[in-house]
Amino acid sequence: MAGVRSGHTEEIRKSRARPHAKAWGGIDLGGTKIEAVVADAEGRPLGHSRHPTPADGKPEEVVREMHAALVEAMGSAGLSAHRLVGVGVGAPGSVDMKAGTLARVSNVGRGWTEPYPLARDLSALAHSRVVLGNDVQVAVAAEFRLGAGRPYRSVLGVWWGTGVGGGLILDGVPWLGRGAAGEVGHMVVKPDGAQCGCGRRGCLEAYAGRANMEREARKAANDGEKTKLFGWMKKKDRSRLTSSVWMKALEEGDALATHLIDRALRMMGVGLASAINLTDVDAVILGGGLGTRLGPKYAERLFHAMHPHIFIPERQPPVCVAALGELSGAIGAALLVESR
Repeated sequence: MAGVRSGHTEEIRKSRARPHAKAWGGIDLGGTKIEAVVADAEGRPLGHSRHPTPADGKPEEVVREMHAALVEAMGSAGLSAHRLVGVGVGAPGSVDMKAGTLARVSNVGRGWTEPYPLARDLSALAHSRVVLGNDVQVAVAAEFRLGAGRPYRSVLGVWWGTGVGGGLILDGVPWLGRGAAGEVGHMVVKPDGAQCGCGRRGCLEAYAGRANMEREARKAANDGEKTKLFGWMKKKDRSRLTSSVWMKALEEGDALATHLIDRALRMMGVGLASAINLTDVDAVILGGGLGTRLGPKYAERLFHAMHPHIFIPERQPPVCVAALGELSGAIGAALLVESR
């Protein structure tokens, strides 16, 4: 079960030892990886799998890879298909839960703009009902119920990875607005600034999203700037600058990686402080591939980057790293289908 941290491995091992009448599948669809779990009704993971997201895949290819990850997770849990009650999917972009479609996805595969019937196609492969939810919203809900958000009533979740996603829980209730609440990655932090994958300019994601930082790094390298980022990418046999590559480059003191991460933190400080000034939540939960990989040290740096912009600085909320790690999205997706 590659990619599971030791604590989750032990939890999965213990959970498998118990008899289970029912199980729920959960899939976290990301720009570089597909995380799948099989969980019980309490959200305890019974099995886990991680597959790379097809870099140039069409929507149907991405769905096939999602199903392959789910089948592998079921196998690691020792479960057959008929034991699966349903499958939840946490996905980026514009989710229509009722229609089961996903649109405006820029960081997955080749991306797609028009609504795609993801729930219908995955259901046909999995022979089970499929429920869609926003990737960060379901991850934040899992952290609120089972992880770092348990001590609080209101939290802002910030998932720092291929893009920058957000999710809100206000007074114990997920706040969805009309379906797009919490999109902190598309708060404008610099008018007429850098081009974002959404087509607009100056979004937080344009400076802090891993995909946009990679584009900046490639441009700098092509212009002759020295960096170890792409050397480490090849050594790790990756096709993209994954979170582990960024972490290694930072540990090695790579100047370009350090500059881009510093800039990302500075812009995140501006954007998230503005979100705090608006919502006045109890805590910020930092998750996602980069957020969990960089961990408490960078959560503290983010706290300090926010501080100059907080309206009531003596009451600034803490920044906590997601306790469920990189499984929070998949566990949250399983909980989503369990609750419906």
